[in-house]
Amino acid sequence: MRVLTPITIGLRYRGIGVLCLSLSLLLCSCGGGGSSKADPPSTPLSNLSVTTWHYDNARTGVNPNEVSLTSSNVNPNSFGELFTLPVDGAVIGAPLYLGSVTVPGKGAHNVVYAATMHDSVYAFDADSVSGADSTPLWQVSLLPAGATPEPMSLQKCQTTTAWQEVGIVSTPVIDPATGTLYVAAKTLENGTPIFRLHALDVATGQEKLGGPVQLTASVSFNGLTNTFSALAETNRPALLLTNNHIYLAFGSNGCNAYGDQGWVLSYNATTLAQEGAFTTEPNTNLGSIWQKGGGLSADSSSNVYAEVAEGIVIPGTNFGSSVIKLSQSGTSLLPADWFTAYNQSYLLQNDLDLNNSVLILPDQPGPYPHLAIAVGKEGTLYLLNRDNMGQYCSTCLVQDTQIPQELLFATGTDTGALIYWNSTIYSTGGGDPIREWSLQNGQLLPTPIAQTAPAGGGHSPVLTSNGNENGILWQLNGTFLNAYDASSLSTLYSSSQTNGRDALPSLPHFAQLTAINGKVYVSTNDSVVVFGLL
Repeated sequence: MRVLTPITIGLRYRGIGVLCLSLSLLLCSCGGGGSSKADPPSTPLSNLSVTTWHYDNARTGVNPNEVSLTSSNVNPNSFGELFTLPVDGAVIGAPLYLGSVTVPGKGAHNVVYAATMHDSVYAFDADSVSGADSTPLWQVSLLPAGATPEPMSLQKCQTTTAWQEVGIVSTPVIDPATGTLYVAAKTLENGTPIFRLHALDVATGQEKLGGPVQLTASVSFNGLTNTFSALAETNRPALLLTNNHIYLAFGSNGCNAYGDQGWVLSYNATTLAQEGAFTTEPNTNLGSIWQKGGGLSADSSSNVYAEVAEGIVIPGTNFGSSVIKLSQSGTSLLPADWFTAYNQSYLLQNDLDLNNSVLILPDQPGPYPHLAIAVGKEGTLYLLNRDNMGQYCSTCLVQDTQIPQELLFATGTDTGALIYWNSTIYSTGGGDPIREWSLQNGQLLPTPIAQTAPAGGGHSPVLTSNGNENGILWQLNGTFLNAYDASSLSTLYSSSQTNGRDALPSLPHFAQLTAINGKVYVSTNDSVVVFGLL
């Protein structure tokens, strides 16, 4: 790894409004301040942070402690683009955030972290920008000497993603207790693609724990050895940290160019030693874990959940079109339970992947207290019992009768991740309305209680609120940032309403966003664009 000397880079600044911060398990902020385009004041330091994709390991997608952004001040007159943080490549993963980080020689800052497809990681001051230029607090390149990101000519499948190079795709994860940022980077070295897991100091970007470590794996099944191939794999899903383990998931480059398999790898978060490898399709291929960049999920017992795309189904061993539950057992990663859609053959033939993060619900009343919800390209919502996931119903003809509930074609295709807030589920789909579903006694009401006009979809939304009040759903709709009242789903703000004032640059496939402490951070093809109160 090469540590780069900070350089001055251009910044567009539009003023910073009053920010407020309050306590949460994952995020916080406090107190406000005025604004000045010439010399904006520093935002008070925050104590808590956004350390993982969609705020928590349940992947609820909710920041419940946002007191600055409300349904009354998020509108085209008082909310908009503040500034842009340029970087050296596309940012595919969601920006992460740590409050009150002491950077050697630069004091304490609220820090936003971004990782790029050019294999760089940036730490920026998340709030205070003075003058016309901005310098990263630190920037590191994860490219060894002579290496490059993997070019699309070798990666292939460019028509799926329109990426130009493949470096860091997935959202990293931060352990705030140790001040460690874990990130997976892909490089091309002497013609060979290589994945490495890095552990970086959040204050300096320096490597920790004796890292990085190269990712390799093999699994034997029925006398045959299945070997993890960096050439065939892409690490799209966000990293997961639970029970002192880092979990990484993989799937094909997008068109099965090299005979891919789905993989989940487990690494000790303290030693970076591999402690488990699992393939979804032993002795065959397909079964990718993509999840549109969404992270593997975990319940309170650190069971790990993933959605598996199309592939061969052999119940109990090959998990195409399935939701899998994995358990860490010593240095082994083993399937503990699963659900396979009854129409898995149809889903396989029609490219209708299960392609999102599994949403872990809080304990519910009713006969199934431990529930999860999955959704895929077909748009069917699967309500699953995490204590008995139903496995595979080979005799089912029109729906899966062995699971608590199934809403057929409830959303449009090209779905984004689900959100849970206030006993409500939010679903999205490409060219389909965003829909709001009421969850009562462990069941979804079959008719949505509110919905938007058809939206572009394709991206995964997030939701901010102050407890049960001022819920705002944030969604990237095409090339625009939209905000909706979370109760009525009426539009509060769209960057399309501002006559070009808040125009976003081009967005990458699977662009993500993070909202915290009065700001919304949007990943783009060459920057992180920051929105907030004007």
